[in-house]
Amino acid sequence: MGRAAYSESGLARESRFPPGPRPLTPGPIQTAFDALAETYDTTFTRSLIGRAQRDAVWRELDRVFRPGQRILEINCGTGVDAVYLAARGVQVLACDSSPRMIKVAERRLANPGSALRALVHFEVLATEEIGTLQAPGSPPQFDGALSNFAGLNCVEDLSQAACDLARLLRPGSPAVLCFFGPLCAWEIFWYLAHGNPRKAFRRLRSGGDLASLAEGATAQVRYPGVRAITRIFAPCFVLKRWKGVGVAVPPTYLEPLAQRFPKVLRALAGVDRWLGRCALARGMADHILLEFARKD
Repeated sequence: MGRAAYSESGLARESRFPPGPRPLTPGPIQTAFDALAETYDTTFTRSLIGRAQRDAVWRELDRVFRPGQRILEINCGTGVDAVYLAARGVQVLACDSSPRMIKVAERRLANPGSALRALVHFEVLATEEIGTLQAPGSPPQFDGALSNFAGLNCVEDLSQAACDLARLLRPGSPAVLCFFGPLCAWEIFWYLAHGNPRKAFRRLRSGGDLASLAEGATAQVRYPGVRAITRIFAPCFVLKRWKGVGVAVPPTYLEPLAQRFPKVLRALAGVDRWLGRCALARGMADHILLEFARKD
């Protein structure tokens, strides 16, 4: 994997040390998401369900992050969230393990006159390597962190990722992390109704499930619950709040239904704003959105 160099104002690295040996061949996660890169915006970002779920996350980002802050985004995908934050005056270093995802993300800044070019930078960097962003002993350089739509579900050693992230964040900084939930009501009902109990309960399987992201491209996806995630992050982070994203709104594989009944989907998105905060329902969502704070 190549790594971009940059020197944009406000985003130039204050600290960096030479990285260790790089893999000579792409890893399975990079390969899987490379295969997904060119179709991701069509199948998710611009889908009705994708927009509804992303809007729910953006409402939290508007509350948590402020103009002038410097944010690290991991698993940035095609850069939609990074550009959204930059348009609101937030500086973003957005990283992803997939070079093709980063290439698609950079197209969003293709206009040479775009003011966002000084606020957002995309870099090929896996979550497992974010520790290389900071030299040993140097102070934290970010005011917050973001990981949206389940990139962390594909990280094998989540404890190490949490430790690396903690070293990059200033005390008190928020980390907004969106995971696939372990118990999705829509998924259970849909696949049981279609006679497929294996898929209905795949998120409850020990060790996760091998998910097909594109033709010939698979990734191991794990589904930790809120308690497990909180325990993993507990050495350096405290959980402030969490909500469900996609309790009433279904997963994106039901997009054909959403296209047939867009008014119903809009109504479900309105209901989701309440159910996502409801203690009895939020754990049955497609995604769970957790807000941590870096301990002092």
